This record gives sequence, structure tokens and C-alpha cells, in this order.
Amino acid sequence: MEENETLELKKSTSELKEAIISIAAILNKHKEGKLIFGVKNNGKVIGQDVTEKTLRNVSKAISDHIEPKVYPKIEKQKINNNDCVVVEFNGGNIPYYAYGRAYKRVADEDKLMSAKELEKLILEKNEDKLRWDSGICREAKLIDISSKKLKIFLNKSDKKFDGIESSLKKLNLIKNKKILNAGVILFGKNPEKFFPNAKLRCAVFATEDTSVTIDMQDFYGDLFYLIEHAENYILKNIHVGMKLNGLYRVDVPEISKEAFREAIINAFCHRDYWKYSSVDIAIFKNRVEIRSPGLLYGGLTIERIKKENVSERRNELIAQMFHEVHFVEKWGKGISLILSKEPETEFKEIGTHFITVFKRKWSEKWSEKVTKRQIEILNLISKNPKISKKELGVKLGEKLGVKLGENEAEILRILAENKNTTSKQLSVTIGISTTAIENNIAKLKKKGILKRIGSDKGGHWKVIDKF
Repeated sequence: MEENETLELKKSTSELKEAIISIAAILNKHKEGKLIFGVKNNGKVIGQDVTEKTLRNVSKAISDHIEPKVYPKIEKQKINNNDCVVVEFNGGNIPYYAYGRAYKRVADEDKLMSAKELEKLILEKNEDKLRWDSGICREAKLIDISSKKLKIFLNKSDKKFDGIESSLKKLNLIKNKKILNAGVILFGKNPEKFFPNAKLRCAVFATEDTSVTIDMQDFYGDLFYLIEHAENYILKNIHVGMKLNGLYRVDVPEISKEAFREAIINAFCHRDYWKYSSVDIAIFKNRVEIRSPGLLYGGLTIERIKKENVSERRNELIAQMFHEVHFVEKWGKGISLILSKEPETEFKEIGTHFITVFKRKWSEKWSEKVTKRQIEILNLISKNPKISKKELGVKLGEKLGVKLGENEAEILRILAENKNTTSKQLSVTIGISTTAIENNIAKLKKKGILKRIGSDKGGHWKVIDKF
């Protein structure tokens, strides 16, 4: 007989206080165990006097000094013809405290728990209650759920749609006749009405830091919508080459589409939805960052996720829904897939965010998308955020070596910040007719400052460097 993580040996009830600490420590680690009085810690049975009073004293000490209450089985037993007291105990209401302090079992020792360990134990105990995705969205009603979104999802997962309520029940997204948070953020008509953090923020920066912004856009909606727009935003703002596969042209992005798509899905699947923040896409001259609120979950570390195919899911319901439509695998293959496609990918934890960083392979071609003139315009605006239209025209004219009117300068400012702005949007923002906008754009083209890349419908504006 030897002491271990679930068995404690005491020579007699004179060690009752230490025994009570051991009971609490074993419960906190294994939720059940056994303690024997009358056996030395080396396993030698020596026995002790056992009376009814002895058993009552042990029971009372356990009742008085362990919280929450434990109701063990306590009895007199003969071991090797010696009388001993055997205490068998169990309980899942962790953490248990002995004399007001929490302990945990490590091998055959009882260690005092640190504040961090105690916090982790409490969080693990309440894990299901604390899961955001399985919480009830009390304000949401069936009318707030999109049948169209549900039908698309069920079709992809080979399931039949038979009404909103019945379909949500089949997916375990209703509890006590109330829709769960996961149901709303996945299939809601307007999830942002209930969750302002059903949001994606995207930005393109001119250099390797955030000092000069080229473009910034926010998207709101269900998670499938946000994932699609995150993917499209990256593809639209990185370089895409081509190769021939037989007789067909195949687009080749400078970052593997499979890799960054997996990172985007992971960001929305594993993010901390208790936090108000959003998933962010930041595109720099030399890299692309995908930032997700919430650090790694369940005790995982960056080293472990890189070396082992393990996954701890903060949002089990959302992960299950993604799995139904083959967005994620159940075996934690996401990180290994990313690294197989982009071996130089970095993973970081900064503040309260988990960040995936992809290196851009063609960053030397950045000038094809971001010109010196564009950076000059953005720098001027960032340094003078309250500049008037008239002054902007004068200063921009000096920078660019041409004479600019107020509306021309304002058009350049807007297009430098968002190359996809339409004439109609320019008209509304500046407050002049679309005809006037087109006339001013024609002047900017003639002056060799502005150029249209691609078609009117699918192209974009470019501030050019040379006449």
C-alpha cells in the first residue's frame, strides 16, 4: 500500500488536521479519494484504537472544516488484523476549502493553490455556464432569424429545413424556448442589433506601421458573412499573380488563400465574444495580420498549437456549426494546415489579442498599389485632420506641383483613403452633383494625378506618381 494522488495514509487521528487538508486537496484534483488512519505513509499498517467516538470526531472535523460540505463514508475496518479508520469521499462541487484555504494534490503531497490556479479551477467548474455561445439571447425572437440563411446552411450540411424553430432545435440552438447566442450570431437577420461586436474591421496601411491609412472599412453581420468579407478584403488588397494549369489561367495570391481563410475562420470560431472588440484584418506593406480578441483557451500555448494537433474550443456550439459545413475539422488541424501552406506564419499573443501574421512575398511590388503621391496626400491629411477644403487644395497643389481646386483636392483626399469610392458616393460626401464630380475627375486625369484601373464597375482609382 502506497500513498498516491487519490490515497492518503495517516498513522492515527492525531493527524486529523493534515488529513482534512488532504481530503480537500484530493477532491480538488480528482473529485474522489480515500484516506486511512492507522497506516504510516510508508505503507506499514500499525492500527489504532477505534471507538464510536473516534468515528464521530472524524465526521465532525470534516463537517466543520471543509467547505462546501462533504458527506464521506467513515467506518472501522480491519487491515492486516489491525483496526483502522477508512474514509471514502467524493464530490464535484469544487473548489473545496480546508480551514479556509484551497489545496491541490500533486503526487502524494498537498500544495496550497495560488490565486491564479484557484481562478482557473473556478472557471473550469463554470465553463459551461460561462460559454458565450450557449448563453440565451433573451431579446431575440424567431422573427429575428433569417430562414434564408438557415436554408443555405442546412442544405450545405445535408439537413432538411422544416421551419425556423424546428430547424434551430435540431441544431441545439434553442433552450427553454429561447434562442441561444450562437443561433443569433450565425443566422440572425441583423446580429449586430443584439451584439455590436458582430463586427469585422479591415484596414490597409501604406507602410510597415499604422501611421498612414490607405483604406478602412467596417462590416457588420452574421459570422458567415463576416468570414466571406474578410477573405475578399485580403484578396482585393494583396498581390495576385497567375500561372498556367494546362490551358487555363490559375490565380496565385502572394499568401495562400487556404492559409489565411483558415486563420480567419479560427479567429471567428475561437474569439472571446464576451469582449466588445471585433476581429481585425490589418494589411501592411510587408505583412497581413489577423487579430482576434481573446488569448489561447484551455491552457494552450503557442508552442503546443504549433507542435501538436490539439484544440481547445472557447465556443463549442459555433465550432460545431462550422464543422457541419466543413469550415473546421474536429481534430485541431487548423494550425498545421496554415503552417503547411505558409511555413513562415507567426502566432502572437499581445495584450488580450491572438494575432496570426502572414509575411507578404511580393512586398517590393507595393508601389504598384500604393504610390508616393498617395502617401504624401495621406500624410498631409493625417498631420492636418481639421484642414479646410481651400487650404487642402493649396497645400496639395504645392505637394503635387499643380494647381488644384477645392473639389479636386477633396476628391483626391477621399480616393487616397478609399480607392473604391464611387462617383455617387463622392457626390453625396462632397455635396456636389455627379456631373460636377466627373468633370473634376476628368481634370485630375488630365493633370496626370488620377487614373482608373480596370472597368468602371469592378475597377478602382489610383493616384499616380508620374505624368
